[in-house]
Formats: sequence, C-alpha cells, structure tokens
Amino acid sequence: MKLHEMAPNKGSKKGRKRVGRGPSSGHGGTSCRGNNGQNSRSGGGVRIGFEGGQMPLYRRVPKRGFKNFNRVVYSTINVSALERFEPHTEVTPALLVESGMIKKVEDGGIKILGNGELSKPLKVIAHRFTQTAVEKIEKAQGHIEVLK
Repeated sequence: MKLHEMAPNKGSKKGRKRVGRGPSSGHGGTSCRGNNGQNSRSGGGVRIGFEGGQMPLYRRVPKRGFKNFNRVVYSTINVSALERFEPHTEVTPALLVESGMIKKVEDGGIKILGNGELSKPLKVIAHRFTQTAVEKIEKAQGHIEVLK
C-alpha cells in the first residue's frame, strides 16, 4: 500500500444530513421535524430542566444550608511549612507559588496559620496572619509584613 492509496474505512466517515433540499433528498418538506407541534417550529423547544409542566427536579429537591456569596477565601499555609526556606529569606506570595507550596493565590490572598514551629528568622509577607503565627515568627527573630 502506498501513501496515495490510503483512505478511511468504508462507513467510517458519515456525511451530514442536508435538510430542506427538496422531496427527492428524503429530507425535504418538513426537514425531518414532523408536521406540527412545538419542535417543528423555528425557535421551538423547551428550556433546559423543563419537564412538561411537572414541578422540575431543581425545585422539588430541598435546599439546605446557607451559601455566603460575600465570603473571603484565603490560600492558607502553616508556619511549619516555612521551615524549608533559608534564614533571612523574604517569603512572598510569588515565592510560595513558585516553590509549589500553594497552587494559586486565592481572591482573599494568603493567610499564614500558626501550626508547627519555626526556628529560622524569615521576613514573611502575606495578606493575613493568625495571632499564633505572628508570635512564632517574631519569636524566631523574624518579621512580618501585611499586604493590602
């Protein structure tokens, strides 16, 4: 077999249905839509989730809880995770993303939590700090800087 003799298998490539091209095509007249009814008309059909007048599923299912649309989501990291950096390093959100410690900076920014211990002096720059995180960073002769 040569390259110019290659072809797709018979029946693997199906042509599109050409509707409204006369009676001899087999798809003329009503263009495969039937004679009457909502779906035969232009713009016809029902919206997504419509069940013919029956109460739709999204209204039958009970709603539970409360969704706070004004909540602020932070990317969190513990003080113990900062132990991997060299002493006197400036730990910024960009450095945390670059080092793979967090995937992305959420809308609220980065929040440093106080879980674990820190033995190196670091300058930590973040959007929020817990009180215990501040104490542990300053106990290790480090500094914090709050971003707006």
